[in-house]
Amino acid sequence: MEFLSLLWGTVLLRPYVFVFLAAYLFIASIEMGLRRALLWTVLAYSIAFLSEYSSTRNGFPYGFYSYIDATRGQELWISNVPFMDSLSYSFLSYIGYSMGILLWSPLEGRGWDIRRVERSEVRHSYRVVFTGAALFMLLDVIIDPVAFLGDRWFLGQIYTYQEQGEYFHIPLTNFGGWFLVGLAILYTFTRLDQKLCSRWPWGGRDLPAKGLLAPGLYFGVLAFNLGVTFFLGEIPLGLCGSVIALAVLGLVLYKIRNPDRWRV
Repeated sequence: MEFLSLLWGTVLLRPYVFVFLAAYLFIASIEMGLRRALLWTVLAYSIAFLSEYSSTRNGFPYGFYSYIDATRGQELWISNVPFMDSLSYSFLSYIGYSMGILLWSPLEGRGWDIRRVERSEVRHSYRVVFTGAALFMLLDVIIDPVAFLGDRWFLGQIYTYQEQGEYFHIPLTNFGGWFLVGLAILYTFTRLDQKLCSRWPWGGRDLPAKGLLAPGLYFGVLAFNLGVTFFLGEIPLGLCGSVIALAVLGLVLYKIRNPDRWRV
């Protein structure tokens, strides 16, 4: 009962996280099937938790930081890490991965009814793994600085770094850690998926504009965090984040207009 109470407290304290999580589970189930979506969630959470557990103790891979346990007793914690924090890696890493597949797959469709031509050699390629990890890391470049200012909005102050970082209080080692963890999640999943291909058919349901579902969530997450950034009056930070978001959007639009470019 206590576990369920704390889990419900997590939902009440961080409702936007679970909105993004629900959207991710829907998209991942549509794109690759429910079993793979659940596998991804468990795998990503496990790797993320281990990385955070490690970094809060020895500084690897993000640098030294610690969570402020002001909400312990109100939401679910696993050891010294809030459950919702490691859980968020599941949807952030997946939309990075799905965006990587979009950029390296041939596309088909008319207008905005964009669909990927699904090929296992694309999904399992190192190009997709590295591209997805980079896109995953870029999400954090925008998310982490505004999360660090959580005491000024409804997130609340949840963590602190041992030393002030170089990028709006965030150490550059943090972004390197996100890239490494993204690589670990994507590489591990794609190797497992190669073995599952003969048992679990890839894909769920077909929907119009199916190829744009994950990019829609990717830019939805960016828009939410950039909106909070500008609301707080952090104009330089918001402008830096906007440049990154527009650069990624430009890549996606270029791919849509040139559907046979950048193929594995």
